Amino acid sequence: MVRIADVDPFLGTAPTDLPAPSGLAATWWWPKPQIGNTHPGATAPLGMVSACAYSGAYPTGYGRFDLSTEGIPPAIRPDHVASGFTHFQQSGTGAIRKYYNYFRVTPLTEPLDGLGRQFELLDEQASPGRYSARLDNGVLAELTAGPKSVVHRYTFPRHKDARVVIDCSIGGLQIPFGETVPLRAHLQLVAPGVAQGEIVVEGAPLVVHVEVRSPRWRQLLWYDRRLMPGGSRLDFDSIRPTTLRPFGMMWAGPTEQGDQIEVAIGFSLRGPEQARANLYADCGTTLEGRFDERLAATETLWSDALGRIEIDAGTQRREQIFGTALYHSLVKPAFAEDENPFSPRDGDFVFDLCTMWDIYRTQLPLLTALAPDRAIALANSLIVTAEEEGNFPIGYRMARGADRFARQGSALAHTFIADLAQLGLEGVDWELAIVHMLADLRRGYGEDLLRGGVAHPITHHLDLAFGYHCTARVARLRGDRRLARELDDVAARWVDAYDPQTGLAVDSTYYEGGKWNYSFRLMHDMAARIAIAGGDDPFVGLLDRFFGFGGDAVRQPGVAPGAEELLAGYALGRFEGLNNEPDMDAPWAYHYAGRPDRTAEVVHAALEHQFGTGPGGLPGNDDSGGISSWYVWATLGLLPVAGQNVTLLSTPSVREATMQMPGGALHLETTGFVEPTRDSPAQHVQAVHLDGVELRGSSISTRALHRGGRLRIDLGPEPNGWGTVHRPPSRPDTA
Repeated sequence: MVRIADVDPFLGTAPTDLPAPSGLAATWWWPKPQIGNTHPGATAPLGMVSACAYSGAYPTGYGRFDLSTEGIPPAIRPDHVASGFTHFQQSGTGAIRKYYNYFRVTPLTEPLDGLGRQFELLDEQASPGRYSARLDNGVLAELTAGPKSVVHRYTFPRHKDARVVIDCSIGGLQIPFGETVPLRAHLQLVAPGVAQGEIVVEGAPLVVHVEVRSPRWRQLLWYDRRLMPGGSRLDFDSIRPTTLRPFGMMWAGPTEQGDQIEVAIGFSLRGPEQARANLYADCGTTLEGRFDERLAATETLWSDALGRIEIDAGTQRREQIFGTALYHSLVKPAFAEDENPFSPRDGDFVFDLCTMWDIYRTQLPLLTALAPDRAIALANSLIVTAEEEGNFPIGYRMARGADRFARQGSALAHTFIADLAQLGLEGVDWELAIVHMLADLRRGYGEDLLRGGVAHPITHHLDLAFGYHCTARVARLRGDRRLARELDDVAARWVDAYDPQTGLAVDSTYYEGGKWNYSFRLMHDMAARIAIAGGDDPFVGLLDRFFGFGGDAVRQPGVAPGAEELLAGYALGRFEGLNNEPDMDAPWAYHYAGRPDRTAEVVHAALEHQFGTGPGGLPGNDDSGGISSWYVWATLGLLPVAGQNVTLLSTPSVREATMQMPGGALHLETTGFVEPTRDSPAQHVQAVHLDGVELRGSSISTRALHRGGRLRIDLGPEPNGWGTVHRPPSRPDTA
């Protein structure tokens, strides 16, 4: 099984550092930042909170790099440094407007005036649920996290007046326009070693309950780097960015060499009592040994989560790449049951759906397969958000505003909800879901589609047409055939997004790509899509050009590429090579034209050239596991087609694997397997058997896959015609 030891949380924290690609992979052009933008901080699987060293760098608060939207990110610091340790980090995202990194904790051997100094980080180490580093002031910092809590442990040198300082005023990043300023704040010293704090940031309350095991130490509040002896409360009813002064809590006292101070923090979005209850639920009420107990519990959670998939990867390198990809796929979203700050109701609440337009095709299907209970909780949270805020979120952070990312995509929650309905999962109010799915389709760009027949940017037209299709599926499953037929009529308008003269999407504006990148998404009638291009051969010809068959190698953007260089790159009309996500499902479009051999070649090139070990092992922003979960699925030779109850079959890059599915274990085994390398040709599927019965085509229903069983894939060095006749269903909703 995938083990904690197989995971490297530092993978993706530095600019892409992979061997120069060759062959097909050398023809792909990378338009987005060449860095994973991950962080190595401590977090529980799908936990509410994370904790990591804070340098203020872009975009997670960890690291050495400045804001970057394309090319190689510029370094703003020569070394890894930190001014303390903050909470709530994004995972792999790019610019999403505002940033977290609240409640910075700093162990000091300096006076309070030294707060904010950047300490060099020495001997950094990380594993799932744990992060540690030694600061250049001699303090060893260790962090672990529970579902709603964090425990810090600091080992001090001998000092007459050591300190642990919590800055409650800080948030965001230390780059231009990157800071977050709280609107209100309330701090209180409750008892010896116990304090509470609340800040309101981006419209959301964030509350902490802090307990510090600090014998012989005193606790104080401070404001503007000045101590407030005897004070037990600080209240700020209105904070302005122009008048903000730092404020927070402090514990101070003498230490002998090796003395350890533990700082345990419970978090809540609702109030101090709930923050305290969350701390006790995660860490117990005993002050002694909290760090070790919480770390052991979190490592067990990670062992269980990672153990859902077992692979025979062949080499330690491949096991580490796969294990880390699975780990990154399970860091987000952030599940926070009973913590919705915008609704008085208890129940499911999920944030950090960043970025939905990247994760809905790969990460959410993986979450549904490995943790269907979490998928149901996410669906219920989406419905509550639609009730409270008027629409389904396209991306959702710990901040009010479900429509903040509306330009990136439309109707993406519909795909996820349709998946759950087709899998027969219980626990969702399907009638209520349909109500909000319908309402959401008529907002924003949806009004343009209904009024004018075509919505621009044309990517939204495709999103909406597919959203109508997914809603029709749910309606049909619930027995409302009349509504389903009405929705089908609008869903059929997807054809208006394509130009029969070129076989590509029509001219429009595009988000993070061009018309080629969006022309090969897997639509809900692929036979008709291929017909628009003129049939199988012309469609395959377009795909071959897009993926660079016979093409020349390209030069990737460097640091701060100019507009002319970027426009020339987009004009190439090439696959983005997993540097970005808009065309991540395009390699499987070949299946529908009877050429799964081409899929095998493209996916083989991507797996072997675009992923590696070490901090530079990712080809681009991981985007909350969007890229990492692609790697997981592709390694297994599977791709669930989101929203369609179809999983496409291809060549696995591992000899065998076992995946714990909702209905039982899925045992994947191969015959004729040859260990893939960067220079080897792709292998090709010869036949597929499920529980001893040969499958006729190159796909299987996702619902059948979720029941588990024994999937045998016979491989060979050359295509043998498998998948050329019996193709995936083009209209699986009517099959």
